[in-house]
Amino acid sequence: MSIPIAPGVFDILPGEAKELWRSTHLWIYLESIIRKIAAEYAFQEIRTPLFERVELFKRGVGESSDIVSKEMYEFEDKGGRAMSLRPEGTAPVMRAFIENRLDQAAPLQKLFYIGPMFRYERSQAGRYRQHHQFGAEVIGSSAAEQDAECIDLLYTLYNRLGLSHLSVQINSIGDTASRSAFRSALVDYFRRYAGSLSEDSKTRLEQNPLRILDSKDPEDKKIAQGAPNIFDFLNEECRAHFQAVQTLLKQLKIPFEVNPLLVRGLDYYNQTVFEVTAGELGAQNSLAGGGRYDGLLKTLSGPDLPAIGFGTGLERIIQTMLKQQVPLPKPFAPEIFLIAMGEEAKLACFSLLHQLRSCGIPSQMDFSQRKLGKVMQYAHQIGAAHVIVMGENELKTETVEVKRMDTGEKSAYPLAELALRLQQQLQLVKL
Repeated sequence: MSIPIAPGVFDILPGEAKELWRSTHLWIYLESIIRKIAAEYAFQEIRTPLFERVELFKRGVGESSDIVSKEMYEFEDKGGRAMSLRPEGTAPVMRAFIENRLDQAAPLQKLFYIGPMFRYERSQAGRYRQHHQFGAEVIGSSAAEQDAECIDLLYTLYNRLGLSHLSVQINSIGDTASRSAFRSALVDYFRRYAGSLSEDSKTRLEQNPLRILDSKDPEDKKIAQGAPNIFDFLNEECRAHFQAVQTLLKQLKIPFEVNPLLVRGLDYYNQTVFEVTAGELGAQNSLAGGGRYDGLLKTLSGPDLPAIGFGTGLERIIQTMLKQQVPLPKPFAPEIFLIAMGEEAKLACFSLLHQLRSCGIPSQMDFSQRKLGKVMQYAHQIGAAHVIVMGENELKTETVEVKRMDTGEKSAYPLAELALRLQQQLQLVKL
């Protein structure tokens, strides 16, 4: 009896998978672009464990959030400790920052991560129980320029990948004092419609009424249209900060719209929040979201430092690339495929295989000694760019022919110079 994969997760496969977005080469390509852009923006990679103490997410994300109240994969380890698979990336990074005293290493920390997150929720297109995120966190700057830089990084990533028809929405949810007054006004407003609210929003009315503005329920959304506006409650400092962010985005020519109903789903956000969406994804159209969380470190018993960050789902990026039909990299294929005819040629090919690889040339060799036609068919199946057949004549003349699989064109090379000549011709650099 076979053991099937768990529900809500998926395999990422070599070659062109049946569902193309699950093809390994697309993930490798995306991650390479992410790392290149992160380096251009002077972000350094951080890697945190896949599981943390449950308390970290209760204190960091908020007990009233859907993540903590409904979606975490919790378990008790053999030491009796309450643990959870990582549902989001910010709280673990903050824990690592505090525990490793990164504030003493430099006054500003610009960190990024790429990795899986886990949430127990109904699986659907663009939403999985294990999903993968690229996230960035900047700790130590309260400047509006830092907000704009994070949005610029995201927008640059999507542009570099060839994505279009993106919508950037921004909002300010103010500081603690502004939000407190806004919260009271929201409670007074939504209580008038309590009977018509969804069950989730009835709960949020008591715990975090700002989350009602984020509800996807059609009736909730209709009611929220008439809710008090956050901009009526912002103090002058918050207004000035948000205006500065808008000015900077205009300067960078990043199109955006202000959405006063945008609040994000996590309890730790304050001041600037933002979201990037793509229409091609349907109902689950969010590519990225983030914002400021200036009080989070202090909540976790760390230093009181300002911070801002974002997360973007890799699955959704790749699915958007496919739906928008942007140019994609080809699956991995060996540059050279070696076929030996006879035992002596097999030994020579095996040494040549090592030489080619030492010169940075992706190479493969047939070990099966099957008939030439069958092996050539296999070389074609795996997409090999060139084939070399070596037999008695090649060993005697110490010369081999390199055949291009797409055109059939052949070029002769001295065996002793083959690896270096091919390296120069293919413009490959040994790492």
